[in-house]
Amino acid sequence: MKAQTSNPGVMAGHLLNLFNGLLLLLLFFLLFLTSCHSTKEVMAPNQTVEVVEDEDSTTYELIVIDPRFESFLASQPSANFYSQEYYENWNKQYVLEWNQRHRNPMRYGSFYETEIDYQPFIDYGMDLNYRLYYYFQFIKKEYGIVLINRGR
Repeated sequence: MKAQTSNPGVMAGHLLNLFNGLLLLLLFFLLFLTSCHSTKEVMAPNQTVEVVEDEDSTTYELIVIDPRFESFLASQPSANFYSQEYYENWNKQYVLEWNQRHRNPMRYGSFYETEIDYQPFIDYGMDLNYRLYYYFQFIKKEYGIVLINRGR
C-alpha cells in the first residue's frame, strides 16, 4: 500500500481560493455593516422648538411642542442650580448642533423639525436659557439623542 502524497501546488491553490473566499465574505460583511450605519430612526414625534420674541417688549419665550417636556422640567433642579452663563454656553453649542441636523434631514431624519433662532449675543434671560438647556437634556433622556458628547 502506497501512502498518498498531495501536490503542494494544488494545496496552495486550494488555500488561496479559501483565503480569497474569506476575504470576499469579509468585504461583503463590512459593506453590509456600513450600509446599515444610517441615521438611527427615533420613534418620537417631530420636535418643534421655537424662541419667540414678544412684539411689545424684549421678553422671549421658549415653545416646546412635546407634552412630556413640562413634567420632565418639573423634576429637574431649580434654574439657579447653574448660572445663566453656564446655560448660555451650553445652549450655544447645543443649538449649533441642532441647527446643523435640522439643515441635513437626509442624514439626521425629520426629528429636528424647526431651526432654533438662538442668537449668542442676545440676553434671553435665565428662564429661557434654563428651559432650553433642559430641553436638550430631555431629548437625550427620552429619545437617546446626544447632540454633544460631554464625556459622561
